[in-house]
Amino acid sequence: MGTPTPTDPRELRPLLHERLDQWAAEDLPLLHRVMLELERDRRVAELNEEFDRDRESGRLARLQEIIQEARAALRSRGQS
Repeated sequence: MGTPTPTDPRELRPLLHERLDQWAAEDLPLLHRVMLELERDRRVAELNEEFDRDRESGRLARLQEIIQEARAALRSRGQS
């Protein structure tokens, strides 16, 4: 662990693959859970950014109208 960890993904990815292959089998479920939590956190942040943009654009203020339009479109599609 004395060598500096690369930050370039092209260098880091193969190192992570190598470390993963050497990981103790009983620790893999924990590692998987950590990876899922990181992915969840990233997606939550992305959703928050999207909601912020929608809020700023006024789209959320029209949410009820958008839902009503979508329901009407679904009803008319079902009657065709």
